[in-house]
Order: sequence, then structure tokens, then C-alpha cells
Amino acid sequence: MKTIDGQVLKSMLISGGNNLYNHYPEVDALNVFPVPDGDTGMNMNLTMTSGAKEIQNRSDIDCYEIGKVFSRGLLMGARGNSGVITSQIFRGFAQALEGKSELNALDFAEAWQKGVEVAYKAVIRPVEGTILTVVRESSQYLHNNVKPSYSIEKCMELLIKEGKESLKRTPELLPILKEVGVVDSGGTGLIYIYEGMLASLEGNFIERNQATAVDKDSPIIAAGAAMEEEEFGYCTEFIMSLGPDSVKKPFNEKRFTNILNSHGNSLVVVRDEDIVKVHVHTLTPGNVLNYAQQFGEFLKLKIENMTEQHHELATGALHPEDAHTDLIPEPEKEEEEKEKSEYAMIAVSSGPGIDEFFKEIGVSEIVKGGQTMNPSAQDFVAAIKKANARNIYIFPNNSNIVMAASQAADMVEEKDVNVYVIPSKTILQGISASIMFNIEADPKENFEEMKSALSNVKSGEVTFAIRDSEINGVKVKKDDFIGIMEKEIISDNKDKMNVLKELLKNMIDEDSSLITLIVGEGVKEEEVEEIKTYIAETYSDLDLDVHIGGQPVYSFLVGVE
Repeated sequence: MKTIDGQVLKSMLISGGNNLYNHYPEVDALNVFPVPDGDTGMNMNLTMTSGAKEIQNRSDIDCYEIGKVFSRGLLMGARGNSGVITSQIFRGFAQALEGKSELNALDFAEAWQKGVEVAYKAVIRPVEGTILTVVRESSQYLHNNVKPSYSIEKCMELLIKEGKESLKRTPELLPILKEVGVVDSGGTGLIYIYEGMLASLEGNFIERNQATAVDKDSPIIAAGAAMEEEEFGYCTEFIMSLGPDSVKKPFNEKRFTNILNSHGNSLVVVRDEDIVKVHVHTLTPGNVLNYAQQFGEFLKLKIENMTEQHHELATGALHPEDAHTDLIPEPEKEEEEKEKSEYAMIAVSSGPGIDEFFKEIGVSEIVKGGQTMNPSAQDFVAAIKKANARNIYIFPNNSNIVMAASQAADMVEEKDVNVYVIPSKTILQGISASIMFNIEADPKENFEEMKSALSNVKSGEVTFAIRDSEINGVKVKKDDFIGIMEKEIISDNKDKMNVLKELLKNMIDEDSSLITLIVGEGVKEEEVEEIKTYIAETYSDLDLDVHIGGQPVYSFLVGVE
């Protein structure tokens, strides 16, 4: 195929995203740190899904229109560093298509080069041996070798050939990859996108494999299956008893909610000890039920066909009182435009106790997320709008969320709104920085003060290992507790209290004056009392501030100032 139009490009992009979806658990498995998190494959997959959803029903023949709409979808749905970089690659790709209804080989090569340029500009300190390297080297190889007579299929073959060679070289550029014995996960995800795009050109469009979700405890969105607000589908409600653990998978409420939310809309999830109540509107209730049943058994179950009810309402066959109430729209209320406040703060939080802590120190909006669930740029855009202030400070509180927050800040179109992203990489940094807010200071002074406060706190955490590994000489065993200080694993033990004590030993020095301890879910009250006593006896000259955060995954978050 010497040239492609918008519909061919649309098929390529969706096929590329679907191929990534079918393999993203493999991409996740390449992550270096043996800790439970949202992971590279998941973030890239959700980002690509957001773009695919935007172009799924587009009939544009113009390549630029498809590229522009796809890019916008990626920007709004970008999650994690890998997702943001992916969105920037295709943002540059789309920019190069302006004025082009069709693409030939030279246009195609130039578009990838522009993608590399935009992606590198988006990263403050680009790291080689990552997805950036793979896209740069493969795009440069295509640009250097492309000929006007080449087909787009040939161009994709060149991209894939050099992309795979570049991926093999990533451990030589990033020592931690070589130490652990893996190639870069983001670069691997990009290769899957490339291969899916080529498959579409060759007439082998990649469909999504539904088994990927059920088998891997992951989102279950078929191409085009994510519901639009105007679609009806099925109102699916159930009450489920969790467990038993011997035959059912461990239940993580935030991950469960995130996955069901991507499979429909109007989602409500309520947990009361071992009982979970769910309401969701979905086009594929069977998939939702199959996914949920991995964690427990149903006590009550109800599914209503809202599409059929809507038809019966329209024809008069069904009385409104007997219909699903969500089908009858409430009269639209005219909202009075509220006056903007001068300041507002937005923080990412991962537990009810942490939410409350942030609220107490003046944070007005909470964005749910963290290591196990990276929020999208759209989540931040919505929070910025809700904050309704002229000067807004965002605390991402995770190194993998900073880029999405920054991308959202760049997307704000209101001229009288200034958004400042304080690059906090941990909850403790976010707390330390937000406390520095001074209502009497001007916006930029506050920004600088809060940024400088990030260096005043050392951050550590206690979590569990999801696989055997050895990093920087520390041997880690699956299911052991591990202590991490400033992204470095320093201890491994089957007892989380021993890990916490070793972590404190490494974090505290002669200049330390305050220990902040945030207790996660699953930690017993007697364990909290034990560590209080230990700190009082061992570090008697330091102040101790303990909060019940209720965060998942991390038994303890530790800050030392």
C-alpha cells in the first residue's frame, strides 16, 4: 500500500492498541521493582484505549483528522510516565499530519520523527534505555532508509526491525535492566503497538483477546465496548460475598473499581467487610460478572436491559413508573457560575485516612490514585475544574504520576487559571510541601516554597514483594515484606515490623527531629502500639506523628524530617 487514508490509519491505531492489550501482562512482568503497582503495560494499555475509543466510530477519510482526534484521546487518558510518553509520541505524529489527507512513505517517516521530537521535549530529563530510545532509534532508522517507492507496510517492517534491535540494547544503556535481566518494559509495549499496526495493514486486524482480562485480573474492555454516556446497555447490580481465600483471588477495592469503571459507567461500589455491592451500566454484563466472580460468590443478582426499556418507553409499551429510573432524565438545572477562589490545592491520595489528613491541612480536592492505580490526565483536568480557583497547586505524590499532572496543567484553557505542579514523589513529600502553603504569599512564592520543602523529608515505605529478585545486592523473596527508601530496596524480611525497624535505622540520622508514620490497611492495632513503643524507646529525642491512613499495598509510609 503506497498511501494510506484516515480509515486505514484508524484501523492501524486501533489494531496496535488491541495488540498491546493482548500482551500487556507480559509488559507488566518486565517491570524492574518487585512491588505491586499499576505497571507500564497497564498504563500504556489504558492510554491507548482512551485514544481508540475516540476514533472508534469516526468515518473521516482525512489522516490528520483521525490523528488529531486519536492524539486528543491519548492526552486525556494518559496514565503513568509510560502512558504520557506514548501520548506525546502520537501527539507529535499527529502534528506532522496537518494538511495531509493521505500519507505516503516519506510522510509516514516524517511523522514518526516528529513524534520523537515532541516526546523528548515533554520529558525534563530523558533517560536512555527506555521507550524513548526505542522510538528514537527505530524512527531514525526508518527516516534514514525510507524511499519514495516504499509501501507503508515496508515502513512498518523497518520500524519493527530496528525497534527490536534497539530494545535488545536497552540493558546496556540502563544498568538496572541488566542487573535484573530484562529489557525495557515501555519499549516492549511500543513494539507490540508497532506489530499490531503492521498486522492491520496486512489484512490481519488484531482483535482484543477477552481471556487476557479474565486470566490476568485486568481491565476487560473490548474494542468499542466501553460505554458512551448516551448508550443504555444493561443495568447490572449484584451483592457478592468475598472469598474464601483458598479458592478466590485477593480483593483490592481500588483496582476492582478501576477495572469495572473502564467497562461501563454509572458505577457504584460499596464494601462492608466481606460483602461487596455493585451497580454498573455496561454493554457486556457477562464479562463483568465473570471478572467479579474471581473474588467471591453472588448473593443477589439483577440485570435489566435498559436499551429495551428505552424502546418500550418511546413506543408507549412501558409506563415510566415501571422503567429503570436512570432512563428518565432529570430536568437540567442551570448552575450559577460560582466566583473563583484565589487558591486551591489538589492532592493524589490512596487511603481514607490520608484523604482526611490532606483535607485537614487545606487540600480542597482529592484525586484517587497512587502506586496501584495511576490517575489519568483527565482525572486532574476534572479536579482542576472542580477546584474553581485562580491559582491551583497539584501534589501528584508519586513519581509515576507527575507527568500526567503536568500534562493536565498544560491542557487548562482558561486564561485566568494558573496551575502549578509541585513534583512530589511520595505522600510524605506531598504532606510536607502542602503544609508550607501561605495564604499571604503570592502564587509564585508559594510554588517555590512548596517545591523547596520536598527536600526536607526522607520518604520510605514497607510493602510486599510480588516475585523473587535481587537488586543492588539485596535478595528479595516473593511474599516477603520489603523496606524501600527513596526508591531503593534496603531490607527484606517475613516480618513487616522487622522491616520497618530496619527502614527507620537507615532513614534516621543526627539531624532528624520528626518521624511521621502512616499506617496502611491490614496492620493490627497491637502492631501500631508496638511500633510506637519501639520508637519512643529507641528514638526518644525525636517527635512521632502517627496517622491511620488505610492505604492499600503499603503497610507503612514513613517520613523523616
